[in-house]
Amino acid sequence: MVLHQFDYVFAIGIIFAFLDAWNIGANDVANSFATSVSSRSLTMMQAMMIATVMEFGGAVLVGSRVSDTIRNGIISTSKFKDQPAVLMLGMMCALVGSSTWLTVATKFGMPVSTTHSIVGAIIGVGIATLGTDGIQWAYNDGKGVAGIVSAWFIAPAIAGGFAIVVFLITKYGVLERKRPLRAGFMMVPLYFAVTSGILTMVIVFKGAPSLKLDKLSTGQVLGAIFGVAGGVVLLYGIFFLPFLYRKLQLEDWQLKWWEIIYGPLLWKRGPVPPRPEGALVVQDYYKGHKTKEELTTGGVTGDVEHAVPQDEKQNSEDGIKRGSSEVSPNDKAGEQSLEVHEQAALGPWYTPRNLFLKAKYYFLRGVDRDVVSEQHDSPATNFLTGDLDKMHAEVKHYDNKTEHLYSFLQVLTAATASFAHGSNDVSNAIGPLTTIYLVWDTNTIAKKAGVPIWILVFGGAAISIGLWTYGYNMMRQLGNRLTLHSPSRGFSMELGAAITVILASQLGLPISTTQCITGATVGVGFCSGTWRAVNWRMIAWIYLGWFVTMPIAGIVSGCLMAIIINAPQWSGMAA
Repeated sequence: MVLHQFDYVFAIGIIFAFLDAWNIGANDVANSFATSVSSRSLTMMQAMMIATVMEFGGAVLVGSRVSDTIRNGIISTSKFKDQPAVLMLGMMCALVGSSTWLTVATKFGMPVSTTHSIVGAIIGVGIATLGTDGIQWAYNDGKGVAGIVSAWFIAPAIAGGFAIVVFLITKYGVLERKRPLRAGFMMVPLYFAVTSGILTMVIVFKGAPSLKLDKLSTGQVLGAIFGVAGGVVLLYGIFFLPFLYRKLQLEDWQLKWWEIIYGPLLWKRGPVPPRPEGALVVQDYYKGHKTKEELTTGGVTGDVEHAVPQDEKQNSEDGIKRGSSEVSPNDKAGEQSLEVHEQAALGPWYTPRNLFLKAKYYFLRGVDRDVVSEQHDSPATNFLTGDLDKMHAEVKHYDNKTEHLYSFLQVLTAATASFAHGSNDVSNAIGPLTTIYLVWDTNTIAKKAGVPIWILVFGGAAISIGLWTYGYNMMRQLGNRLTLHSPSRGFSMELGAAITVILASQLGLPISTTQCITGATVGVGFCSGTWRAVNWRMIAWIYLGWFVTMPIAGIVSGCLMAIIINAPQWSGMAA
């Protein structure tokens, strides 16, 4: 029986579920790609395209098809059995409270846990309807309020520990060797095997619960892990190794990225012609970041031969445009204003060219920008950034060609983490929406019910739209504002966070990707230099967001719910 008298509740739920999912894309997806963009392994456009495919694919293809709406055991839906419409109203209020807070947090560049936001909102609804006794305050196997609070400290510490181990192996096993590129060629196959194996575990254990992959036997799990790892190493030996050797060791400046398909044939290609002045082998991953000596003397040091010319528009020799255009005098913080676009218009506004210029501004303004440059706000402009040049000078610079080896690994870790994120965190928005829809459609409460495919598509699309339109705000807030990034460091951070996600999913610990990548970033920052290599102002800002997310979301949703269910009702005109 469809509850048509509550159509407005269903409609409002859809609106705020979209806003909640939009904020997941704008706030949470940066956790997967901020390191890749900040280290210049990917441009914003490349990151957006990969993230869109992975987030949408994870949400729709292997998104949770079974919705246990109150997954964390905060409140019990059975207590609303006699009044299912009240639960429907409560989930609407939870979405309003969660999405409202996430919108504010995203606007102010505060990385928060979208999971904890919806949990806090549900707590508020639970207190408004059931009272404090109806909330599970205890640890409850990590699903209660106490378990969530403990994760604020446990998850960053674990992720930081794993990231430190990965980076120290990389630092002393490759980067600081006398012949780092040679050591990198020897270590990269092992890295590909370990990384692909671990990321397979992410998919098996966390990324695809709806496909019952977490129910595989031990033998099947081990077979999948080692099978994927072995296959990736085989592909590396056939295609990547000859391509990278010719590009980096022989410095073949004419080699294009698509020529990787030639595989073994590259071993027999003729000698490399002399490299003309200004031709690139790889880009300078440390461009714009000064060493201590440069900061003190104002001079230029380092490996000048492999540095990138100042023209950011040049492409690296693998054919991928890694940099972004320089900031022009008419731009503000790397973003072109609408006036600049209108000045470029010729003729009436309705001509196809002018319509295209305006459409490009409105729909691609979040992509057509240099996030790395925007991260360098002056202390007077942004108190949280502090003196980034001084902080970055604490970090040692390594050989760019060796760093280039890790850019491929970093893209792999970011893409898989994004896939797992889409398949799991989309439920933060569509879980309450599914409950609203099912109660509206059936007037009953099912503890577990299938999620309609249209809701999965709806959530995946909203996440992608949020990423494209406002994801840049959080990407510039993270990354180099926490510590100096490079491909080797970013790879270590993302792999450390991924390992933590795997362990947490198996142990049932309530963690978020924000917590994991923050802890991993701090850990790698420590190993890169001194304690001054980490921006503690930003860390404090992030922790503040974690602390206030649950109370604020809970207060908004709880107050809204209490006002609605306790409001006086109009009974008609008095006689």
